[in-house]
Amino acid sequence: MQLTKLEHAALILDEAGRRLFIDPGAFTTAITDGTRADAIVITHEHPDHWTREQLDRIIAASPGVTVYAPAGVAAAAGDLPITVVAHGDEVTVGSFRLRFFGRKHAVIHESIPVVDNVGVLVNEALYYAGDSFTVPDGVDVNVLAAPAGAPWMKVSETIDYVLAVKPRHAFPTHEMVLSRAGKDMSNARLQWATEQGGGTFHALEPGDVLSI
Repeated sequence: MQLTKLEHAALILDEAGRRLFIDPGAFTTAITDGTRADAIVITHEHPDHWTREQLDRIIAASPGVTVYAPAGVAAAAGDLPITVVAHGDEVTVGSFRLRFFGRKHAVIHESIPVVDNVGVLVNEALYYAGDSFTVPDGVDVNVLAAPAGAPWMKVSETIDYVLAVKPRHAFPTHEMVLSRAGKDMSNARLQWATEQGGGTFHALEPGDVLSI
């Protein structure tokens, strides 16, 4: 399986000639090639993780694609066909086995509502928790998408998260809110945390590919 990192929180997984899109949002360059898609996973309803325009382009290119998301996204998406998933659900779609973990977005501030959020484990290989620090119980994580910067986190929290998960490999996500200096600082901290568990950190930039 190959992982392509796009800007911010968006990812593409390629397996056996088919593709899975994760969190194509407003901070991600318009996706113009949505072909060969079996599924789209949206972790939560915030626009930096999905937009109607991004979904419309992928659905138009892959009319049979299934969109998996928590109930909050289904409510926000209006007439878009969303298959609602929640913590503990497992589905197989085309070349991808998806297992979902977690229930809520990390708290940003007491004045801001806490929305539904699900993390996803793809083919028992990649784990991405969306905007949360949900540790997937009982899972030996091969590759972890680790948050680098967000209004809902501080760097000590993502360090502790990586230390708890102990992935064999990790790379940064959710980093478009950071300057270049901020990205470099977070990458250094995430690398340290990954290496404490014997893992390897990959400082992926948008467009980079990692073989899983």
